[in-house]
Amino acid sequence: MHGADPRLVLGLHRSRHDRGLLTAALDLGVTALDTAAPYLGFRSHMALSEMAADLLPKFTLSTKVGFFPGAGGVEHSLDPGRLRLAVEEAARELGREPDTVLLHNPERSLTGLSLADDRALFGGACAALAEAARDGLCQDWGVASWDPRLLSRARVEDLPSPDVLMVRAGFLVGIDLLDLVAVLREVWKVGETWGMSPFGGGHGKVWEEFDPRPFLRPHHGALSRIQAAFRTSFHLPSATAVAVGTDDSGHLAELVQALSAEVDTDAVSQYLHALHSRRQN
Repeated sequence: MHGADPRLVLGLHRSRHDRGLLTAALDLGVTALDTAAPYLGFRSHMALSEMAADLLPKFTLSTKVGFFPGAGGVEHSLDPGRLRLAVEEAARELGREPDTVLLHNPERSLTGLSLADDRALFGGACAALAEAARDGLCQDWGVASWDPRLLSRARVEDLPSPDVLMVRAGFLVGIDLLDLVAVLREVWKVGETWGMSPFGGGHGKVWEEFDPRPFLRPHHGALSRIQAAFRTSFHLPSATAVAVGTDDSGHLAELVQALSAEVDTDAVSQYLHALHSRRQN
């Protein structure tokens, strides 16, 4: 597994999958790439192998499985057999085994199920990915969840421990979710936590009204609010890597620059304490 230094992962969600962006990322020292089977209309894996086969060995590559083409467009499934085939297909389409395969938003298939059913369904899916890793189809396996509340119902302590848990990160994540992730990764004995969506998608106006630079030490007035929000997201929750989607190499360079900033962990602790106090009131 990777070390504790903060790492920027280039995410390909909504990306044009441009070769120039990949070469720019490598030039900036960004060597982690994250995609998923359904990205680019279920063509992400093939697009990467077609336009950047020579570059892919230079990245550590993570992908996600769980969404499939369906009669209505896209369907979600935690069927162990389908997941196994999806991992095998990812390796074929990419022309290499992915370093990490993540179960993609398993809560999509768990919603509305009984407690016993979601334990059985989620447990079978985790076992399928753990077996794929043991069989050499990937190095590590894990779970990427936009809303992990349902995962906590599944008695995860009885399931294989994932190498990676990928969850939302940053100032726009509520305290209930941050607390839940802390408990989940401790009980489940998670190897690493990765963050995603540190800017909250389309909520750009937030950073015009809120200045996160006081969370850096010393207060980095030279950095932008976006840079400060990104750097602090590694502590909300504590994560070794954060995935950011962009097609702008300039934006990517700014985020790489932010990695060298030091986070004021006392300020983060005070922020979390304030969120807990507000919830109690």
